[in-house]
Formats: sequence, structure tokens, C-alpha cells
Amino acid sequence: MVKIGVLISGSGSNLQEIIDACNEKRINAEVAVVISNRQNAYGLERALKSSIPAVYIDPKKEDFNKKVIEILEKYKVELVCLAGFLLKISEEFVKKYRGKILNIHPALLPKYGGAGMYGVHVHDAVIKAKEKVSGCTVHIVDEEYDKGTIILQKKVKVLKSDTPEILQKRVLEQEHIAYPEAIKIVIKMLFEKTKNH
Repeated sequence: MVKIGVLISGSGSNLQEIIDACNEKRINAEVAVVISNRQNAYGLERALKSSIPAVYIDPKKEDFNKKVIEILEKYKVELVCLAGFLLKISEEFVKKYRGKILNIHPALLPKYGGAGMYGVHVHDAVIKAKEKVSGCTVHIVDEEYDKGTIILQKKVKVLKSDTPEILQKRVLEQEHIAYPEAIKIVIKMLFEKTKNH
């Protein structure tokens, strides 16, 4: 069973989907630890409700990334999932877990990625550009923002009546389906393959 570490900054609705998918054995994994850069992130409560260790690390500390890595090592994490985690992770972090860090982005990358493209800002940009389709992307994290290998995308139609908030809700529904599916694919690629040799 693959040990997952989830990094969050907010309510953790994608975290909940990952926890549920593990509990329901839809993916051969368990969430070993949840780490947040915000002390009052509701996702920490979600973790505790599921008896998963929940750790807050102060992002103002210089060694923030080092501390995160220490916690991940302590819980023997093999796969890192960013779920609404709003900080850029360091190059040493990426090097340590190369190919084993996933992120979910609320747009169809490579469009609408990069700095400032998070939360409702993404959906606002999509609507302003008069896009007909949007969606979400699960991708591998590398040194560049939102540029890593794409694992999976889910699409939604952009309706004339959409506000950024309404579109955000519809995309989030697809995120909840996409993230566990993508984790399953990555586990097959990375872990189950090696065990069979």
C-alpha cells in the first residue's frame, strides 16, 4: 500500500476525496499525513476526523521546505499530493520526490497556468477569454509552475450564464473525480510496475 502525503492550504475538499478513495479501496494507498501552511485550514480538521496526523508548518520559517520533507520522511511518504496548496515548493523538494509529486489545477493546462492562476482567478480568466470549454488537470510537479507531465484532464462546458464562482463549482466536481483516478494511474506506473519485476 502506497503512503501518500497531502499538502493543503484550505478547506481540503480534494483531500477528502483522496481519503475516501483510499478508505473505499478504490486506490491501493493510504493518506499517511496531511500538512498545511495555514493553521486554520479546514483540511487539517478533515484529517483529524479520519485519524490521520495533521501538521501545521509556519511558512514564514526559512526552512519551511526542509521541515515539510522531514515530516514526509517521518511518515515514510512515497507519493506527495498537492491539493489546493498555494506555495511554490523548492527545487530540493522537487529533486527529492522527482516524478512523485502530483498537483491538481482548475484549468486545462497548458492554458491558464502559472503564477497568479489559482482559485477563482483561473475561472475569471477563462470566462473573460470566452472559452467554450474548461476543466481540470492533474499533473506531475517539476521546477516550473504548472508545466509538468499531464496525467489526466476532465472537461466541462463553459456556459454563457457562468460566473467565475459557478464555473468553479462545476470544475471542482470534476476535480473530485479526477484526482483519485490520476493517483490510481500514477501508482500503477510508479509502484506496481516495480513490484512485479
